[in-house]
Amino acid sequence: MKTQKDTFEQQQQKQLIFATFVFMLLGVGLELYLLSHYEDTLQRIPLFCIGSAILVLIILLFKRSSFVITLFKVILGCTALSGIYGTFLHLRANYEFEMEMKPNARDWDLFIESLSGALPTLAPGSMILLALIGYSYILLLKQKQ
Repeated sequence: MKTQKDTFEQQQQKQLIFATFVFMLLGVGLELYLLSHYEDTLQRIPLFCIGSAILVLIILLFKRSSFVITLFKVILGCTALSGIYGTFLHLRANYEFEMEMKPNARDWDLFIESLSGALPTLAPGSMILLALIGYSYILLLKQKQ
């Protein structure tokens, strides 16, 4: 049996997760924009995911249907996949650069150097974090229903 305190705490958790999610969406989106992360098609994928998530989040605030929630989950899944793919692209670009700079180096050494290369290899992981926060928000919404 839920008490008023439980309901109040759930409401606070929902607001905190919502605020964190919005902060992450705007922060990551602004950072990508300031870094000119839109010069080619592949670089626009995270911006597209963030824009789609913001749009569907706004719709979700006014109309909480199963279709909108499912659409939000799909966008969050795409957001997470963009993080994985972005990490791969950053790592591959750094690896290719290191191969040109050190053609006689061992694969493992090139890999290690690639992790700290010119492109931030783990930065696309923020898209995965963003998707997880968004999914947490969905879970909290379902608790209330």
